[in-house]
Amino acid sequence: MTATMIKEFKLPDLGEGLTESEILSWKVAVGDTVTLNQVIAEVETAKAVVELPSPFAGTVAALHEQPGTVVEVGKPIVSFEVDDAGSSNGGGATSGNGSATETPGTEAAPAKREPNLVGYGAVVEHTGRPTRRARGLAQASPTASPAPAAPATGVGERPRSTPPVRKLARDLGVDMSAVSGTGPGGLITRDDVHAFTSDVTSAVGTAQEIAGNAAIPAHAAQGERETRTPIKGVRKFTAAAMVQSAFTAPHVTEFLTVDVTATMDLLARLKGNRAFEGYKLTPLTIAAKAVLVALRNNPTLNSRWDEASQEIVQFNYVNLGIAAATPRGLTVPNIKDADRLTLRELSTALTELTDTARAGKTSPSDLSGGTISITNIGVFGIDAGTPILNPGEAAIVALGAVRKAPWVVNDELAVRQVMSLSLSFDHRLVDGEQGSRFLADLGAILSDPAMVMTMI
Repeated sequence: MTATMIKEFKLPDLGEGLTESEILSWKVAVGDTVTLNQVIAEVETAKAVVELPSPFAGTVAALHEQPGTVVEVGKPIVSFEVDDAGSSNGGGATSGNGSATETPGTEAAPAKREPNLVGYGAVVEHTGRPTRRARGLAQASPTASPAPAAPATGVGERPRSTPPVRKLARDLGVDMSAVSGTGPGGLITRDDVHAFTSDVTSAVGTAQEIAGNAAIPAHAAQGERETRTPIKGVRKFTAAAMVQSAFTAPHVTEFLTVDVTATMDLLARLKGNRAFEGYKLTPLTIAAKAVLVALRNNPTLNSRWDEASQEIVQFNYVNLGIAAATPRGLTVPNIKDADRLTLRELSTALTELTDTARAGKTSPSDLSGGTISITNIGVFGIDAGTPILNPGEAAIVALGAVRKAPWVVNDELAVRQVMSLSLSFDHRLVDGEQGSRFLADLGAILSDPAMVMTMI
């Protein structure tokens, strides 16, 4: 008779140093038989909705958390009854991403390699001498022995932290030199960064109050005068990030209204062109391409401020962020290496990006690494605004609605199609002249698409 054992699956770090996730729904029930990598749950991180694949083939023995519960990374969420001889790791306990452990009292067989599940990061190899990554994981583990205290960081030195924590700080616009580390030897942890963000948020008005004004209202009971919706997941993260961005980067916003009749005529011709049959073309498609062209002559706007190293990092590629309104809040997924795409490829990427965002299926990797963003407020009938920078970026462009308006053409009044452009930029990185030249180039392209020939 084949022996079985109970395996616990702990909530993994789903990327970007996220510390918790909310269980949205279970795709399995106790007693169900599952296969390796079968989707067992849908969870919402601070950035996206993610499907969790099963780390084992076996039977669901217990579900430890209910839908709607926010669970910390590393906490057991489900137990499986697996075949001792055929289990995915041969009975070995693992730690780190996609943690799975045996229940106490079960004799473990020699440890084998844990399957590398999609979305759970790289596998940690356990050897006689721990690797640098394995040592970092052991130090972060709540069950690991504390490391010896290191000498405190001296004044002027780079704050001590791990690469994931430094990236988290960059994404939130946090100055690492202003954060006090509570880890061994003054090491700055993820909790320290989040705590610092919370302190800043409290100083300018809590993120809950700001996000609450924009939160999607829940249905109120009959006769109630107020409706309260918990602030969590994407909306909570967005609120904190926007507050941090607004009060860390000195924003400057410039406006330009342009005649886009020629662009709209081009759009109509492209839609009737057989080469673009089946492609979704909109004013956003052309404007996104125009932004990418304008950046070639104005690369300063495609950069970020690295407070920790006191450096300006200029990107030699463009990951174009597109602000998307979703039922769970604002997200800004980005198109990787958008500057290398043709107009048709860009059209396909924009369609996939918006469809995925609206479905709540955007992956954490698609929400990180952006270099410049566009927000299309024109779809809501708005002409202009003062967009807040996506954390870690130097500029964001807001596209206004295309409207028919009186316009002077060759000293005569005519009815033309016009659009207002709004550009917000980080004045630490971008001077007024640089921002103005970029906006002027963008306007020139949209006024006369043939101007592209002078810029490439």
